[in-house]
Amino acid sequence: MPIDRRQFLAGAATALGLALPAVAQAPRRPRLAGTLEAARSLRQLNALVVARGGEILVSEALRGPSPDRPVNVKSVSKTLVAALLGAAIDRGVVPGVRATLGELAPGLIPDGADPRVRALTLEDLVSLRSGLERTSGPNYGAWVSSGNWVAFALSRPFVAEPGGAMLYSTGSFHILGAALAEVSGRSLLALARDWLGGPLDIAIPSWTRDPQGFYLGGNEMALSPLALLRFGEMVRTGGTWGGRQVLSRDWVDRSLTPRTRSPFSGLDYGYGWFLGASAGERLALARGYGGQIVCLLPDLEATVVITSDPTQPARSGGYFGDLMRLVGEVAVPELRAA
Repeated sequence: MPIDRRQFLAGAATALGLALPAVAQAPRRPRLAGTLEAARSLRQLNALVVARGGEILVSEALRGPSPDRPVNVKSVSKTLVAALLGAAIDRGVVPGVRATLGELAPGLIPDGADPRVRALTLEDLVSLRSGLERTSGPNYGAWVSSGNWVAFALSRPFVAEPGGAMLYSTGSFHILGAALAEVSGRSLLALARDWLGGPLDIAIPSWTRDPQGFYLGGNEMALSPLALLRFGEMVRTGGTWGGRQVLSRDWVDRSLTPRTRSPFSGLDYGYGWFLGASAGERLALARGYGGQIVCLLPDLEATVVITSDPTQPARSGGYFGDLMRLVGEVAVPELRAA
């Protein structure tokens, strides 16, 4: 068989103890390259982590700290506190979502509060249907400037019936977190580290506390994007991580069942999770100010985590809409093909 020129040169080089230069290879296109490219175009976006079937496909810091560094996740904290409620129910610390504030933590109720406050259920709080005037939006500053955040939130007038319309209010989750602390005799930080941090092997640093020492329920927690991915994957797989049941499947299923609807985004809301669809795919969202997102895509067995500049707004008609297009129009098609 005749020897071609390449073989001849290789044989000669071997005889002379030389090495031929390697044949140039085209650079390998990164997985989800289109998603990464679209993410880079969003100047507010800091980090992107995507996993499918338990495998991390993307873990990139486009701006800011690396994906293993804790960052302020803003109102994604609400979803984490909702998970702590589920963990408390799983452990029998509280009897269930129908338990009332008057039964569990009467000491939190200020003198002169509306009699309906005692009858508020944990479900009213975790589904943002307390009926109390909101402490978010334009009311947030006055609330966190008050001398008692729980009492201030519970002293707001009722603007809807409990269990009725969704009223997005960080105060509702702060009351919930304080109630969990009261009934367990432990801080919300201790509960978070024990019930989520330990099983998921993630760091949960200390965060803001109110004048009475209660950790802020529903805002200001700090987790790394990779820690958020573990949390999201745990929920996506029915409450399991590393072969361990972190949350009961029953709680996960109930959390992802619509209870009300956001008047702002139009998305349904369960227990701490926004629920909807994008590009024909069901999704569940933990969402925080500035564009902090944990997005579960259960039918694709995928989780998308995005962290962003926490000082800039992310409205449904603005940057949050851009993020939803990034997920639905770019990431979903690439995940289907992955």
